[in-house]
Amino acid sequence: MSKAYVVGAGQSDFGSFPEESYRSLFTTAYENALDSVPSGVSPGDIDEAYVGTLGVGGRQLGLSGPAVTEHVGLDGVPCTRVENACAAGGYAVRQAVMAVRSGMADVVLAGGFEVMTDVSGESVRYWLGVSGETEWERLSGTTFAGVYAQMARAHMETYDTTAEQLSRVAVKNHENGAKNPHAHLQFSCSLEDAQSAPTVAEPLTLYHCCPTTDGAACVLIVSEDVVEQYTDDRIRVAGVGAASDAVGLFQRETYTGIPASRQAATRAYETAGIGPEDVDFAEVHDCFAIAELLAYEDLGFCDRGHAGSFVESGATALDGELPINTSGGLKSKGHPIGATGTGQVVEVFKQLSGRAGDRQLETPRYGLTHNVGGSGGAAVVHVFERERERDSRTTEVDQ
Repeated sequence: MSKAYVVGAGQSDFGSFPEESYRSLFTTAYENALDSVPSGVSPGDIDEAYVGTLGVGGRQLGLSGPAVTEHVGLDGVPCTRVENACAAGGYAVRQAVMAVRSGMADVVLAGGFEVMTDVSGESVRYWLGVSGETEWERLSGTTFAGVYAQMARAHMETYDTTAEQLSRVAVKNHENGAKNPHAHLQFSCSLEDAQSAPTVAEPLTLYHCCPTTDGAACVLIVSEDVVEQYTDDRIRVAGVGAASDAVGLFQRETYTGIPASRQAATRAYETAGIGPEDVDFAEVHDCFAIAELLAYEDLGFCDRGHAGSFVESGATALDGELPINTSGGLKSKGHPIGATGTGQVVEVFKQLSGRAGDRQLETPRYGLTHNVGGSGGAAVVHVFERERERDSRTTEVDQ
């Protein structure tokens, strides 16, 4: 079985772009990914493509993958659309890794896109809601903010997690996002801002919720047989894990964790041959502040029930022992559903190749991405390893 490597990754800006289309956003991400490869990649090198998208607004539901790959000139390249709610992008990356590891392809494009800001708020809620349990959640009026609010309340009552600790997640991620030129919300917020913001679903305030976002991101994954043609800076996909679970929150065994995340993480660590203590930084799925706290525990970064004190300690800050969401996360960078998982890999690629600009960490070796669909019906975790020391560090190429 071949090893898989990330040799390039790029994204569009994330935000609200009424002048852009899903094709133009994908083109930007694709071109930035090609430009990030040290030795260059020709479109003719690409054997296969996987594209994640939910299709918010109903755009191109039938053939959304070929619609974007044909637009960028990948004529004849087989393209498969991947839809797994908010985990679509992460699963597209997983499919690309599987294609390389199986020997079916040497160079694979994993992409994702979403345009969410050109429809009404009611329509956005509908399209987000289709990823929830239909009869007993969506049709009864429960939104995802309401579902995650239930998880937040359960965690607070079980483990004495506080609203201030939820707000500290927002403050940290906005601080990181303010350093990211591609982020949707490029501004800092204070603890008071986060705590005093309007309530969306008790106990979650506006600052505890990610924005609806337009954007695209692409990742280039190659086999060990060809990696040296493209780079000397080897970033290996060391571990992959995925899991599914009941779509409805009420159908699961717990409200204070996401079992699919735990199972996916266990599998990713096993295939990588490492444990959570070896991870240097991570991009986790923080669609709501409570989701990041749950991820700390589900991924093994802290003991069950200790997530609130973990973020409060500063451990997950940019200068902490385990920086989380250096990109700003979904909270600040944004959450264009199909592009979220691929966008997480873009940040890991930048950090491991020394291209993260003002957010750059010092010589990380292992980075992790964690992408969740819905409220936990699907989850996928990837572990990436920088195999070879860089000859020189790039100072400012955040593109």
